[in-house]
Amino acid sequence: MPGIRSYGALALGGIVVAAVLTVIGHAGVNDLDPVSLTVSDYAVSDSGGIIHVAMLLLAAASAVLIPTLGQLGPPRGRRSAAAEWLLAAWAGGLLVSGLVPTNQPGTEMGTTAYVHRYASVIAFLALPVAGWLLAARLPAGARAGRWLRALTVTSLLLATVMAWSAYPGDRAYYGLIERLLILAEVALLVVIAYSSSWSISWRPASVTEPERLG
Repeated sequence: MPGIRSYGALALGGIVVAAVLTVIGHAGVNDLDPVSLTVSDYAVSDSGGIIHVAMLLLAAASAVLIPTLGQLGPPRGRRSAAAEWLLAAWAGGLLVSGLVPTNQPGTEMGTTAYVHRYASVIAFLALPVAGWLLAARLPAGARAGRWLRALTVTSLLLATVMAWSAYPGDRAYYGLIERLLILAEVALLVVIAYSSSWSISWRPASVTEPERLG
């Protein structure tokens, strides 16, 4: 289905532009430490507002991918629907994170900051689980499936390390860990987009003429 498959290419373009905007947003901020402060901390700085635009664009690119998931393999009951809902949760979490800013670094967290935090947590956890479920739908031995599983494990390990840093770790290297997590999850998203566009396409067999008996 060319129209559906072109969505993957559109999503890839959105991901690339979002990445470029994020780099530009970081380049415009000189007085913050990327090793200890998060991407969201940069986004609320005087020059980092473009990062919020990048979040919204990445959310839109992710939403565009949802109808392409049927290209990755035959539906397998609840797993198929779960992957789509989890990708939607990732996109929704990004959308909320882009629309609801966190607090300024060093200030007390308010309601909007907590909304931003937990929307981000939902997004960070939903995408790798979606990737694992999608990997199970791919043909055995498919390279894309191996990449999805590897990036899923990497993402969940980094999320665990980030949770440790946030509480008992006294936020050591918190910003660096978050950026590595974002990099792993965006790479996972790229694999999904690429696979749904070019490398793998599943379609059910169609019957071209009635089977003749006798």
